[in-house]
Amino acid sequence: MSDVHTATSHRSSQTAERDAAPHVVSSAWGEAAARAGDLPLTPGVAQVLQSRTDRDPRLPSAEICESAHLKRILVYSHDTFGLGNIKRMLEISKHLVATYSDVSVLIISGSPMVHAFRISPRIDYIKLPCLTRTLDGVYDVKFLGLRYDDTIRLRATLITNALLDFAPDLILVDKKPFGVSNELAPGLRLLHGRGALPKVVLLLRDILDDQETTTATWERNRYHDAVRSFYDRILVVGSPEIFNLATEYKFPASSGSKLQFCGYLRRDRGLRTREQIRGELGVHDEHLVLVTGGGGEDGYQLLANYVHGLSHLPRGMKIRTLLICGPEMSEQNRRRIRLGAAQPGLVIQEFNNDMMGCIDAADLVVSMAGYNTICEILSLRKRAIVVPRVRPVQEQWMRAERMAQLGLLRAIHPDHVTPMKLMRAVIEELNADDGGSQEAYKVDLDGMSRVVSSLYALLDDSAPIAATSMA
Repeated sequence: MSDVHTATSHRSSQTAERDAAPHVVSSAWGEAAARAGDLPLTPGVAQVLQSRTDRDPRLPSAEICESAHLKRILVYSHDTFGLGNIKRMLEISKHLVATYSDVSVLIISGSPMVHAFRISPRIDYIKLPCLTRTLDGVYDVKFLGLRYDDTIRLRATLITNALLDFAPDLILVDKKPFGVSNELAPGLRLLHGRGALPKVVLLLRDILDDQETTTATWERNRYHDAVRSFYDRILVVGSPEIFNLATEYKFPASSGSKLQFCGYLRRDRGLRTREQIRGELGVHDEHLVLVTGGGGEDGYQLLANYVHGLSHLPRGMKIRTLLICGPEMSEQNRRRIRLGAAQPGLVIQEFNNDMMGCIDAADLVVSMAGYNTICEILSLRKRAIVVPRVRPVQEQWMRAERMAQLGLLRAIHPDHVTPMKLMRAVIEELNADDGGSQEAYKVDLDGMSRVVSSLYALLDDSAPIAATSMA
């Protein structure tokens, strides 16, 4: 990779296809818009780009010398629902700077909770105006009260400015190749038009949605075109033995050849020990059950079923429960949950920034089936009962069903759960043998080291990565 101050980057042989296309240096937005095809690029971004077309996207060589020694990675995390995306991208960023002393990471995030997480040195973030996703799968503005199109225009302007001013050597994009409502496309196309496109990597979790919906979405949004034109690599944080994303979603060769399965992301142990947390909660000879609805925006029904199910516990059974609502649960639902606080042995928290510590302390986890939660459970080899989300996407149920078939956890479809059925499952799991249900299958949890090393290798053209698209 060229020095961080050089105006154009040297590409590896794997980018020959996109390099064969002529690079036209944009002198006005009209040329960039022409290259954008029928993508709905926003007028606000057009104004920003038109005013900046003569500016070199790389820093001038007279800038502070220290910055020349840092490889710059920009992470795009759109974060429209829950905490999963930002937690995952933050963990990857933390491991990058911990592993490589010459890396600096700028995260672009729309999460309303990004400020609540510990940020390591050489990591910073730009907070975008928040979006939300309804249970029908429709995106909307979360707080500002602006029209959706106006908010996307604002977000796209911020993203494009960050791409130009931070001048990354590598861009890591979470899930959507063009971003939410194509807000990432203008910046990518402008850099491409200048011949200054850095390495670009798409990160996909193990499962996106059901086959029909996913293939239609990728076709409708021209995501495979985006991968072919802009992306050097697709990293999948999953295992083909559990779900082969490339074959399940019928990826064409142009995308499949860039795809690498990395394995699931093992999570580090928590900030506090099991003994410390159990002591703080007053756990002695009782079982400790952790109940969590993730970010909480749609976790109320699971938590309510558990609280109501406590009345069905056999007399004399000793259970203490730590129930974490999640910061995005509505105040109305939090109040309804607190009404159950009179149950003996029930501790209710709104948010806990040491979820790994809490899982470690628990004898059983009752949760939904988001990617991060499942990785946390697998990392600590905990017994778990999961009640996954099934709307607006099937991802969690598909993951839970496949993991349950491998004996890794117990899955209950949300349409079939009742307080009594859930508590019966809790009692059965707590009374099961101490060996744990995860002895039957060993999940590949080395994804973090592979993701980090793959990203760093892409910064150095002399260290190519072998694709594993059809493993």
